[in-house]
Amino acid sequence: MRAQFVLSEIGVGLRRNLTMTIAVVVSVALSLALAGASLLVRDQVNSMKDYWYDKVEVSIYFCAKADHNSPQCAAGAATDDQIKQVKADLDKLTPLVQSSTFESPQEAYQHFKQSNPDNPLLAAVGADALPASWRVKLSDPTKYDVIQSAFAGKPGVKSVEDQRKILENLFGLLRGLQTAAFVIMALMLCVALLLIVNTVRVSAFSRRRETGIMRLVGASNFYVQMPFIAEAAFAALLGAGLASLLLVGGHFFIHGWLAKKVLFINFIGLSSVLAVIPLLVVVGMAMAGIAAFFTLRKYLKV
Repeated sequence: MRAQFVLSEIGVGLRRNLTMTIAVVVSVALSLALAGASLLVRDQVNSMKDYWYDKVEVSIYFCAKADHNSPQCAAGAATDDQIKQVKADLDKLTPLVQSSTFESPQEAYQHFKQSNPDNPLLAAVGADALPASWRVKLSDPTKYDVIQSAFAGKPGVKSVEDQRKILENLFGLLRGLQTAAFVIMALMLCVALLLIVNTVRVSAFSRRRETGIMRLVGASNFYVQMPFIAEAAFAALLGAGLASLLLVGGHFFIHGWLAKKVLFINFIGLSSVLAVIPLLVVVGMAMAGIAAFFTLRKYLKV
């Protein structure tokens, strides 16, 4: 097949259905951009988990003087012997326990004061109101339940808390955004498929005389179908290119502005964005080609 003929037919089809072609390009671009964004959100969540889970600690809080109303602390504040016993039990859990650091009530008060300098409670709460604690770093943060079961309810221990619970709220929000992006992407893909089908139908109808002549002179089915399939694939390629530009532009926006405002998130780099782009191009062109092929089988009767 001569490439010049195929290219000329693509140009004719695009000119005749310019508005529908633009609609196909825009809808494909939006759906692929959402698909790429959802994949990047997944990579961002995984990257944040790897970064933050290595930093989270399990805190074993001891009873303080102000906790006498708590059922776990009915016997009063934790004694030095009880604190030392917890440390001895922690030492028995190596290599799960990577390290442990003791924080006295005075140190806890200073940390609270530094992180909340304007809190009105500082004037009414003294260092004795805050509990002492062991800050435990685990070699495998997912095995928090081992520490929970080993120390919860021990004499002098008020509670065992895992910082992962705080991070899970953030990760849950990001996973929700990813799910929303997938749902919107599915809707946009349906819209794009309908537009591709309609565009191919209109193009085939407007060129029914040419295709009829091609059949009469013995043209093969592939020869008749190829210009229409190439036209749809070309529109999808333009959409994939626009989606790629949107993702790259979003990357530079995030790193140029948002990263300076949200310092606690280590955003993924440009390499992750570039790794997604070839997948978007392949998916977009394959989707358009397959939709055009099955549409032509029905409406061209070839």
